[in-house]
Amino acid sequence: MAENTNALGEVAVGAPPGMPQLDIGTFDNQVFWLLITLVAIYFVLSRVALPRIAAILAERQGTITNDIAAAEDLKAKAEAAEAAYDKALADARAEAQRIAGETKAAIQADLDVAIEKADADIAAKAAESEKAIAEIRAGAMDAVAEVAKDTAQEIVAAMGGKADAKAVAAAVDSRMKG
Repeated sequence: MAENTNALGEVAVGAPPGMPQLDIGTFDNQVFWLLITLVAIYFVLSRVALPRIAAILAERQGTITNDIAAAEDLKAKAEAAEAAYDKALADARAEAQRIAGETKAAIQADLDVAIEKADADIAAKAAESEKAIAEIRAGAMDAVAEVAKDTAQEIVAAMGGKADAKAVAAAVDSRMKG
């Protein structure tokens, strides 16, 4: 059996060999401090750290929910603009047909007297109608393009990216051209 010696080479009397943590005589003290430490850690985590983490997670979820709602709102606006465009186009066509019908009825009454004059009136009114349709179409397409650009920028921003206005405009323009 080996003897325990101190730094000077003297034999230590009554010192148990091995690690002090494994000395059975100090287990009660070690268990007591272990329990005190665990209780302290529990209270720090439950009172300080976990509530902060929960608040941050709730804030992030709220932000995500708001961004999704905003994107859906912008999508609904884009769909409404498209529906308005379709309605304006249909109204313009109906107006053009109504004008053409009225013109034809007037021409039939005066056909014997002024057939050449009636042809000129029809051509002029058809050109005006096409011009009105072209203006309405251009205005509606501009509105749809603007809403699409705004929606795309909001979606990119909601996903955490930085929306480059030129890139978004180019993407929307290329998509609308076909």
